[in-house]
Amino acid sequence: MRSKLFVPGARPELFGKALSSQADAISIDLEDSVPEGRKSEARAEVGEFLRSAEVGATTKILIARVNALTTPHFDADVMAVVRPGLAMLNLPKTESADDIRGAVAVIARAETANRVGCPVRILANIETPKALRRAAEIAAADPRVVGLQLGYGDLFEPLGIDRRDSRNVHAAMFAMRLAAGEAGVFAYDGAFADVQDSQAYRAEAEMARRLGYLGKSCIHPGQIALANEVFRPSEEDIAFSLRVLEQARQAGDRKLGAFMVDGRMIDAPFIRRAENIVAIARNLGLAPNE
Repeated sequence: MRSKLFVPGARPELFGKALSSQADAISIDLEDSVPEGRKSEARAEVGEFLRSAEVGATTKILIARVNALTTPHFDADVMAVVRPGLAMLNLPKTESADDIRGAVAVIARAETANRVGCPVRILANIETPKALRRAAEIAAADPRVVGLQLGYGDLFEPLGIDRRDSRNVHAAMFAMRLAAGEAGVFAYDGAFADVQDSQAYRAEAEMARRLGYLGKSCIHPGQIALANEVFRPSEEDIAFSLRVLEQARQAGDRKLGAFMVDGRMIDAPFIRRAENIVAIARNLGLAPNE
């Protein structure tokens, strides 16, 4: 999921275009992009779209961002979007493990009501100071949580933190990445609002990639190609990782511990990284399957 394109839930004319884009995933939004007076309308539009034949035929990862658990919209949002084919529910404003457990109970009821066989996973937003402090607890609250996503606007703006200072962004990215690592889930980068500044978007995406993030959000189709390029494993990384895995197999046959590949000492953490890179490459058709 190198790229994830946000689609406003109140703009149904954009749904089909998003499905035909080059984004790995689309995230239809019922929260910030939908005015309060249009929440019910957008919910109905999104629910109808998720039941459509074109959604049933797509290979894209489908995500829906609902309104927060504390809002009067949450239960109805979940009932509308938890449908066969929905991969993840993007949960905003999470601040505790209890928030996750409360959301899981509602999701489970919706799965039963809508006859959803495959459990819908949770991508939890980290967008308040409390959430960042409790990020590992949030990520480990339930097996449905598969990832954490940074929300810069809500995290930075109320505190007067300069969003354009890369040191501030790096600090938040690093803290959340370690929390995700502790819980064993992926870290995903948030949106970049200035759609005209492709250079800054790329720089932020590259920072996220160097910190081990899975991909970056896109709020405009013009950002998709940038995210896909940045988070695509390089040919050099793929080739090296394949050599690591082959040497690891041979080392295991010989019952060796650490071993050398291209002059570098390789042990368990490096093998896990190689496995991750090869898995991504195979998913993109860039490396042969076993």
